Amino acid sequence: MSIDATFRLPSSTSRPRFMQVHPHAKPASESPSSSHINHARLLNIPVLYHRKPTQKQSELEKKKEMSPARDTFTSILMLPWLAHGHISPFLQLSKRFADRDIHIYFCSTPVNLASIKPKLVGTKYFSKIKLVELHLPSLPELPPRNHTTKTLPPHLMPTLKMAFDMSSSSFADILKLLDPDMVVYNFLPPWAPAIASSLGIPAVEFMCTSATMCAFVSHASMKPGVKFPYPEIYLHDHQVDKFTNLLECSANGIKDCERVFQCYERSSDMIMIKGIGEIEGEYIDYLSFLIDKRVVPLGPLVEDTVFEDDEKSEILDWLDNKEEKSTVFVSFGSEYFLSKQEMTEIAHGLEASKVNFVWVVRFHDGEGDAAANGRSHLPDGFLKRVAGRGLALEE
Repeated sequence: MSIDATFRLPSSTSRPRFMQVHPHAKPASESPSSSHINHARLLNIPVLYHRKPTQKQSELEKKKEMSPARDTFTSILMLPWLAHGHISPFLQLSKRFADRDIHIYFCSTPVNLASIKPKLVGTKYFSKIKLVELHLPSLPELPPRNHTTKTLPPHLMPTLKMAFDMSSSSFADILKLLDPDMVVYNFLPPWAPAIASSLGIPAVEFMCTSATMCAFVSHASMKPGVKFPYPEIYLHDHQVDKFTNLLECSANGIKDCERVFQCYERSSDMIMIKGIGEIEGEYIDYLSFLIDKRVVPLGPLVEDTVFEDDEKSEILDWLDNKEEKSTVFVSFGSEYFLSKQEMTEIAHGLEASKVNFVWVVRFHDGEGDAAANGRSHLPDGFLKRVAGRGLALEE
């Protein structure tokens, strides 16, 4: 997949920013059709950023008038949420931008950046993507090793979101220092586009979750009690309470759904989303209608898989010995940790199914010892009984 977009800045020094784009795309006031927007023409949409200086920007603008004018779109700062399920597509999008000779500042916590750096070392992207540390306050219950969702105990998620909010002043300092041409941010920090706007920097939201889910959640928040217009997407009765609780989740006095809509509103003219228009076109259109913004699908943004030699030998060689389409992959993402009861039920189901499987088993911080000592969360003798047709991989 390629990104075909030309980024330019006006020759004037007043810093309104625009992107030169596809001449036949629809104007911003119209709802897009997926037939006119697809991931192969990322950002090929007329987007005009008119940023008139505020009083607070006056001094900043005067300084810029004394600097050489910039007439090319040369740098983007990426700010993903602190979860690897968000960091990974942000990194893939960063590589696509870097392939267009745009310099990338990739901003996250040190513990997250430590996992990204090995993926860049020795590649053509090492000099094009600069890792920028965002330091969260080190709270007693949230040491720096937990400034990520990867090993975070679930009860500390609101604390991590609060700490992320508390890093906003540090983020402002980073923007002032680096002065990127655009900020690409994720769905939880409404302060990020607000800070960027105060500095005359356009900010565009990039959603890593599917357009289907975004449309469903947005509809439920905006039109409570009204059925989703696409009947194939619905909740079972036993899911309703959990979904309602999801909409009510909050941190630092702000509901997550409020954060999501503030981030939508503050995105400059459009929302970018991980997805494919040919697959999710109707949901992309409906989300666009709900939030009154163009929604641009960027494609799957799949990571190029790199295996260590021993990893490749264990997993791929094992799969090579199985028949085509005979194996089930079981994983619940980077932010969900199964209880012992849930793991037991899934294990019994996989055993009874008689199918081949690869199951990614994850434990949050504090459970590692239990997992290492005989995988106590799995039923006794489970691994022996499924030997040869099942792999349980600890992440």
